[in-house]
Amino acid sequence: MYPVYKSIGKKEKCEKVKVLFPPQHQECQPGLEYLMEPRPISDNPYYRGSCKLQGKVAIITGGDSGIGRAVAYAFAKEGADIAISYLCEHKDANETKAYIEGLGRKCILIPGDLRDEEMSNVVVEKTLECFGKIDILVNNHGVQFIQNSILDITAKQLDDTFKTNVYAFFYMTKAALPYLKKGASIINTTSITAYKGEPLLIDYSATKGAVLTFTRSLSQSLISKGIRVNGVAPGPIWTPLIPSSFSAEQVETFGSDTSKVPMNRAGQPFEVATSFVFLASDDSSYMSGQILHPNGGAIVGS
Repeated sequence: MYPVYKSIGKKEKCEKVKVLFPPQHQECQPGLEYLMEPRPISDNPYYRGSCKLQGKVAIITGGDSGIGRAVAYAFAKEGADIAISYLCEHKDANETKAYIEGLGRKCILIPGDLRDEEMSNVVVEKTLECFGKIDILVNNHGVQFIQNSILDITAKQLDDTFKTNVYAFFYMTKAALPYLKKGASIINTTSITAYKGEPLLIDYSATKGAVLTFTRSLSQSLISKGIRVNGVAPGPIWTPLIPSSFSAEQVETFGSDTSKVPMNRAGQPFEVATSFVFLASDDSSYMSGQILHPNGGAIVGS
């Protein structure tokens, strides 16, 4: 059925806009994938692993759904075992775990709120108990809240956004770092909004700018230890964060603004996952402090 077109505006100034998704909205953050229509595409059936991460162990925060789920699937296809940290989306998480095990790899689920620093220690401890080591840390989870003006951003929202999107990245990195050895990789999910901004997501964009600078600074701090730190800055991707953030009407045309997305569509999670595979593997052995941009063709500053 999708995409279709609909007319908006007054009759004398009517224009057609591309409708990519059925109207839908979820009240909870960061959203539930099993409720989405259509479901995001997390696995590319034509993708075949080549043992790039064979025997590796990866922690993926927000790995229950969205980009994190797609990264977990791609890592598993490349031979990695996975520890998934997530908030409370148990149905999504169990679905992800079953799929990874169907690919022949091990997966553990560790629910909890990463805004609490102690939770990061729990994630690391449980990963070590199960797998005995950590080779890759993917800081990927996040929240975003739409506001028309900075005047509408409350202190509580600001705290929640920064504690989730920035503080928890620091906490997870601090908890995992003592166990990361030479050759390990840290990958942080930032966003195109860190480069281009977004008027409806001022606080979210600010956190993603912080993640960008965190990535670059941390890379310089850890380079002497042989630990690489890089990031991925996706454009608009069809994940649970979208219907849980935007109104049903905004969801319909998500990703269709050609001034922002030259490809004129939202991306699917699997289209982002291979950027993480590249940064986690030895294919990127000469890269640290860098950001990859799967964003539908938008040109951004480095």
